[in-house]
Amino acid sequence: MDLQKLNDLNEKRRAIRPLLSPTDPGDALASYYALWHDPRRTHLTLHRDVQGRVDGFLAVCQTGADLFRPLVTLRAPDAQAVGELLREALPPNRPYQVVVPAALASAVREQMELDRSRLLQLYKLDVARFQPILNVLVQRVNSPDGVPHFQIESQGQVVAMSGTNWRSPAFAELFVYVHPSGRGRGWGQSVVSACTTALLAEGLWPLYMVEEGNELSLRIAEALGYVDTGLREFVGEGWLRP
Repeated sequence: MDLQKLNDLNEKRRAIRPLLSPTDPGDALASYYALWHDPRRTHLTLHRDVQGRVDGFLAVCQTGADLFRPLVTLRAPDAQAVGELLREALPPNRPYQVVVPAALASAVREQMELDRSRLLQLYKLDVARFQPILNVLVQRVNSPDGVPHFQIESQGQVVAMSGTNWRSPAFAELFVYVHPSGRGRGWGQSVVSACTTALLAEGLWPLYMVEEGNELSLRIAEALGYVDTGLREFVGEGWLRP
């Protein structure tokens, strides 16, 4: 990444900081991707009001989770600004994954053709309710970049795993995977507990996002002391209409 592009991105990041609260779980995902994601894989578009003040932004981020669908997140004061940001930043007919607060979902739907969409419930750990589970089967495994995940193997197969989708200076979002053969044994709770404990030791506040209706994942979160913030994130996969 050349120095001019890096400086331009850093200037935009400074301009949008007042739009995001560093302590609000509802801003955590957008803050990570807009402010902390790899600058080589992040593009920011700003929106300005009639006085020229920055009042919104859209971030397009290439992630390892889906190489063919960049992740898009944004903040905007109204539906018109959402449309302007999408039209300026995204070429039509290219696939994207869009993650925005539920309040902006209808404005996104007006501009994009979505072949899959869902609402995610945002849970935050209540430390006072958290009782760590000690399970000797849990292994800590570090990825090549040093980020750990926690897993349980059975008969040579990973049957439960928990790690983080992203980490900002304040928050981290957990994921959990439990193979059907590993369900009903508490292994999902065990790996999430281990990951949660590690994040707290690093001074990060754990967040947990789960699709509405996923009772298995909800039970894991609530059993470990995660509480529903009442916030919802809209996730859609699709493309900008021409």
